[in-house]
Amino acid sequence: MQRTIARDIAINGIGLHGGKPVRMILRPAAADAGLNFVRTDLGGTIAVDPANWVEASLCTILRNDQGHEVRTVEHLLAALHGCGVHNARIEIDGPEVPILDGSAAPFVRRILETGLREAETPLSVLRVLREVTVKRGDARATLRPSAEFRMSFDIDFADPAIGRQTASMGLHNGTFLRELSDCRTFCMRGDVELMQANGLALGGTLDNAVVFDNGQVLSPGGLRRKDEPVRHKMLDAMGDLYVLGRPLLGHYEGVRAGHALTGLLLRALLSDPRNYRIEPCDARLQARLPGTGTGLHDLPLSA
Repeated sequence: MQRTIARDIAINGIGLHGGKPVRMILRPAAADAGLNFVRTDLGGTIAVDPANWVEASLCTILRNDQGHEVRTVEHLLAALHGCGVHNARIEIDGPEVPILDGSAAPFVRRILETGLREAETPLSVLRVLREVTVKRGDARATLRPSAEFRMSFDIDFADPAIGRQTASMGLHNGTFLRELSDCRTFCMRGDVELMQANGLALGGTLDNAVVFDNGQVLSPGGLRRKDEPVRHKMLDAMGDLYVLGRPLLGHYEGVRAGHALTGLLLRALLSDPRNYRIEPCDARLQARLPGTGTGLHDLPLSA
């Protein structure tokens, strides 16, 4: 069955790159409506759909035919994906989703506190049938057939506080909430200073990102998990893959991958109908998808 949120959820914050206040309201939506952003300042609707995906390296951007766009959608989409929300109207009065603490946990908490509403309308999933891979330099993203939704990630950073990190897990039920939802975006101090000098990351602070500097963690309280960076990369991919607008059955593998490569992977997947199949989801299969049977008890203590 398809799910939406039980009632309106108002979320206020600042945009990461513009540094400006943002007001956003998540509203319930009917079955088969999908996920849609509505720019209340412009009047345009931007569907969460691969056709509206725009290639970018720093965040995930969706843009409609009228040129209206919404940026930094990945953490919210990850929360919706991880909570099993299939339909919602997301009203926002600016071009950026609030960054909050740099993770998906604040969105997840509000969704779970509000609750979900089910419709009798069946849910459909995208099943990966053939391996698809995209590469750029030493970065790679792959989707392989799998009986469940799984994710593996490998990162390698020069800063000794990060270094080489790998993680792999099945993302059924509440795994996303327990293992990934509280992991924050991260960056190097020098990169932040360079971006801010060029008018980007103006809303970035030590309270909404993990900042590294020559082996030191500058953010108060340090890391929430020893491998928080690779887990955040998985969180990002969880949101980027939900640009499909539906759950998928497949094994995603990212090696030094980011937003752009995951988006290009979705385009490659959808470019050939032999790569996938859209199929109805029975109760047994849906019981193993992200979000089924989850609750506030699944959130980590740091969330």
